[in-house]
Amino acid sequence: MPKELRKRGKKRKKSQQEDSSAKEVQEPEGPSEGPSWIISARQPEDVNPEVPFGFVDPDIKAYFRTVDDQMQAWQDEEHTPDENVDLDPNEAKRLFFVAALNEMSGKEKQLATDPECSVVLERVLYSMDDFVRRVFIDSLCGSFEVLIKHRFASHVCQTFFSVAVDTVSREARGIVADVPESGDKGELRTLAQLILDICDEIRPTFTSLIMDPFASHVLRSLLLLLFPIALPGDPIPQKFVRSKKSMAWKAKQGTMKSVFSNEKGKGKETKNVTVPSQFRDSAVRFMRDLREQLSANEIRALAANKVASPVLQLLLEIEAEIGEEASPDSLMDRVLVGMITSCQMAADTVLEPSDFLVTLLRDPTSSHLLETLVSRCPDHVFVQLWSTYFQGKLQRLALHPVANFVVSRAVERLSSNQLKDALGELSSSWNKAIQSSRTGVLRSLIDRSKVLGRHEKDVCEAVFTGFGLFDPETRTRLVPCVLVLKGLKEYEALPPAEDELQDVNGSKKSHRNKDAPDPREPTVQGALILQSLLKLPDPHCITVVDSIASLPIQDLLALSHHATSSRVLDAVLESPTVPFKAKRRLVMSMIGHYHELVDDRIGSRIGDRFWAFADPYLREKIVRSIMPQEQNLAASYYGKFFARNLNIHLLKRRPDEWRQLQSNSKATTNGGIAEQTSAPVPMPSQSPSVASLPAVGKEALSPTKRSRKKRDPPADEIDVLFDNALGNKIKRAAVGHKPVAQGKQVPTDLQIQDILKAVRAAPSGDDGHPAKRRKR
Repeated sequence: MPKELRKRGKKRKKSQQEDSSAKEVQEPEGPSEGPSWIISARQPEDVNPEVPFGFVDPDIKAYFRTVDDQMQAWQDEEHTPDENVDLDPNEAKRLFFVAALNEMSGKEKQLATDPECSVVLERVLYSMDDFVRRVFIDSLCGSFEVLIKHRFASHVCQTFFSVAVDTVSREARGIVADVPESGDKGELRTLAQLILDICDEIRPTFTSLIMDPFASHVLRSLLLLLFPIALPGDPIPQKFVRSKKSMAWKAKQGTMKSVFSNEKGKGKETKNVTVPSQFRDSAVRFMRDLREQLSANEIRALAANKVASPVLQLLLEIEAEIGEEASPDSLMDRVLVGMITSCQMAADTVLEPSDFLVTLLRDPTSSHLLETLVSRCPDHVFVQLWSTYFQGKLQRLALHPVANFVVSRAVERLSSNQLKDALGELSSSWNKAIQSSRTGVLRSLIDRSKVLGRHEKDVCEAVFTGFGLFDPETRTRLVPCVLVLKGLKEYEALPPAEDELQDVNGSKKSHRNKDAPDPREPTVQGALILQSLLKLPDPHCITVVDSIASLPIQDLLALSHHATSSRVLDAVLESPTVPFKAKRRLVMSMIGHYHELVDDRIGSRIGDRFWAFADPYLREKIVRSIMPQEQNLAASYYGKFFARNLNIHLLKRRPDEWRQLQSNSKATTNGGIAEQTSAPVPMPSQSPSVASLPAVGKEALSPTKRSRKKRDPPADEIDVLFDNALGNKIKRAAVGHKPVAQGKQVPTDLQIQDILKAVRAAPSGDDGHPAKRRKR
């Protein structure tokens, strides 16, 4: 071969490890000790940690991919059943679901550890009934320690513990799914017993599983299932179950719910979870095992760990719930560096600040744990904690990006004297807090003063000082300044909002970048401050109400059309301390502009709230102000829903019936009438009941009764036939054209009568004369 075609690389010397491994492979097996007929057992192969139970067959994976697509279409309500198929849609779903379960049988562990099929399992879990859930979790028992530490199977286990709450609650009430008779399968345990067996399986390694990045969130879901009342007032404790990254990833997977449920557009209702007493005992055992097996330093190491801290936080909640947090050497005492023990031994002793707790105050992960300690520790311990770590340092802590959340939680437990001292200490730092958007402490102080009923004036002065509203004349700008979290001078220096609207000739006069944030955009922090101020007693909440009343109508409409600032108007109507006259004045201020208010996604909701609050007289004024804009309102995508509640046509044709309708609906809304049995609520095409009208009004509703009596045709034979067949089942809700004798009332079909009225009232295209409409 020519030299120019020869290509050789650098010679690499073999390392000693490669030489030794090669020799080991080449060495023939020598004769084993013992008889020659004994064959040595094969050494077990190393298990792949990514697939501990083997790979999933590609064909099965492709099948479950189609299952996922079909179930996702059903869960997103995108599937429309074929009208040509004579099959119930639920029956088709059931057959499809049973086929998928049969294919899944025996492969649960492999599917759970597969990156693609694990998501399919999570979706299928929501549609399983109680029996199938028991079968599924029974197939995983014995391998939970491996599964909850797996990257993908851990999410399947977590989802199962989340959906198992309903099944466990039903079993606790004695509703247990029947098991089909089969002699070769053995006894199937209940789901409650299966979960208790799972707890026993992972109990020996519980302290190490807390530190595992994949098992940690599974343990949180399991503890919440075992001890559901550990978080009072928090029906959906997602912060203990999933991180923000995990929730964002799961949101990308689409809606996950049962394919057999018919709930459309309804949020989850808070349910009273019932669990067996053994569940609580098992959760307490986990807490006590951690306390016995780990030392104080190890417990504090868990508090500073990003993975273990949420689990420890949940265990502290359980310890406080059973009343063991005040005992010496408890988990809370260890995290607080022996503060509980020191307070019991010498209550008047001044404690030195611990560097560990000072670090927890400013750590983004551990500060959540410190919030739990502040809110759940005993009262005498909180007094020491406040005086040692918070008092005298509030100006720095309230402005810290992390510590201000802990201070806000601590303010919720202050006494009247402590609240007064905190307001005095923070009096010179409110302006900085507003500029840095650290308003959590201010809002907590407002809420605490409302609970105590003390220092409301001082709290309001703190708000005025922070936003630079020193004069009573300038306090009319309170709402716009607080919403944008700007002082008065900064707010007045903002560019006017109309600059971006001057685009009539196609030339935009505002040179602000589209991606730049709008300086007049309402903030959530500002809206929460205003809502808290509206809950204060009468003299103090009026400032916010007067500021809203002083806004121009266009600013009030902009405030109503924003998702954040509209909550302030909700708070005005909901607050029991706001006077009724102030609420009525707010509703009346929008008269003449309701068609602009409801022509928006958020504004239509505010319009419905105003309509529900208004009395019948005010409702009539609202409807008459909207009548000139009736056509535009009917063409609006959002306004048409508001227009349906107004019954404008009924007000035009029969005002007395409309007023009676509004009186009945208002009485029902206020709880005055629980159920109107004498007369149904009339619709625009339906007249009110004769029994529901006053005696004088019966004659007033038919001024041309005598003239009608002469022109009334005889009763139709078909109507008489239906009347005799239905009898008293017909609701007599229409006012008859001819007088009926007192002892002899002829029933009329309500629906047929409504149709006949609509036909008579329909325009015929002529001059609209009644006589011409009756011509055949």
